[in-house]
Amino acid sequence: MIKIMQYGEGNFLRTFVDAYFDALNKENAGEYAVHIVKPITFGTLERFEKQNNKYHIVLRGVEDNKDVENVYAIDSVAAAIDPFKDAESYYALAKDPELKIIVSNTTEAGICYNGADEMNGFENITYPAKLTKFLYERFNAGLDGVYLMPVELIDNNADELKKCVDKYIALWSLPEAFKKWNDENNCYCNTLVDRIVSGYPRDEETKSHLEALIGEKDELVSVGEPFGLWAVEKKGDIADYIKEGVHNIEVVLTNDIGYYKKRKVRVLNGSHTNLVPAGLILGAETVYDCMKDERLSAFVENTLTEEINPFVSADLAVTTAFAESIKSRFLNPYLNHQLTSIALNSISKWRARVLPSFKDYYKANGKLAPRLTVGFSYLMALYSSVEKKEDKYVVKLAKREIELKDDLPYLEYFAAKKSIGGFMSDEKIWGEDLTKYAGFYDTVLENVEEIKKGVCLI
Repeated sequence: MIKIMQYGEGNFLRTFVDAYFDALNKENAGEYAVHIVKPITFGTLERFEKQNNKYHIVLRGVEDNKDVENVYAIDSVAAAIDPFKDAESYYALAKDPELKIIVSNTTEAGICYNGADEMNGFENITYPAKLTKFLYERFNAGLDGVYLMPVELIDNNADELKKCVDKYIALWSLPEAFKKWNDENNCYCNTLVDRIVSGYPRDEETKSHLEALIGEKDELVSVGEPFGLWAVEKKGDIADYIKEGVHNIEVVLTNDIGYYKKRKVRVLNGSHTNLVPAGLILGAETVYDCMKDERLSAFVENTLTEEINPFVSADLAVTTAFAESIKSRFLNPYLNHQLTSIALNSISKWRARVLPSFKDYYKANGKLAPRLTVGFSYLMALYSSVEKKEDKYVVKLAKREIELKDDLPYLEYFAAKKSIGGFMSDEKIWGEDLTKYAGFYDTVLENVEEIKKGVCLI
């Protein structure tokens, strides 16, 4: 038995990672058991308990010009653990010799270090802090290390995770022998994941359709696209546990994870992130809505062609071909990929996904990337319109009200009606002062004023 600890119970992991291990089980390519760990106090695992950790995914899309809706019953989840209520089961995993892999998805903001975290804490400390405590338990049990495969969309995600763990080892003055064990026994493998997942259906018509398709009611059903790619850095004996080839998703073990990461983050995620605020303000609800709108579709096309693709790799033709496949995936009518879902943690997403392309264009051309600047202007227009409503932060759009979900300090900043310039210049947020780019601040401020007057900049 190969056990996997999965930090996160969300739709993406269940429609991607768990589907992969389920496929390996059903292909008799191994015996895998996923143990989901709830990463935050919010929410419950009631649906997992109710359905005995079993659920379905439905991969919907267009293949060979034909609509497809493929249903998969996922049985790879062995347990769903709430560590805030059941610490014993959580730490029992640390002491389990069969645990070989740790996967996490805590969003781009999740892999971070906080010098105020205390080792005797848990609820309010970061994921890397929790992980350090978990690994220390395993070390004290005298066990071998594990393969850590974070899927957060930041550059060198596993390297960054290890840096955080190293900092906590130093902060908490943990034994040098533990640091040596962590360095030599645990393999931190950088990864790249690619599958668009829209998750649980929101409208009753789709819910009813999927229930009929599946043959039963499923409160954990998740919808995704047929395409799936998982590129994993090849370290140690990982090939003994992670099998290459197509197993629901395509898996590649590679020594050059950087290329796959850069291509996906910039082309797919970057174009998504640049599009979403404009789409929301202009009345779209889904990515499909945007791609059927001539203005927004052209905005995506031209942003990719002129401001993103040229800076991904020396082989522009390969990047362009990938971008073309991305556009066809955006046009998948079945995904119902809500813009509000993609908008989660938009600030850290813009820094990780869009800023690198913005900087490359600026360096190459000596001027602002026009469409990335417009996309950022729509982002600032959205956030500077936020208002606090009870315990939520909302924005009133022309036809509806939406809730913004991001790091609380960002939402509080804009709810207090503080300046866009102050936010743009904060190096803690962006890693640098964005106002240093000539004309960027003035252009964004002018654009935001126009956007709030109802002027379309696209």
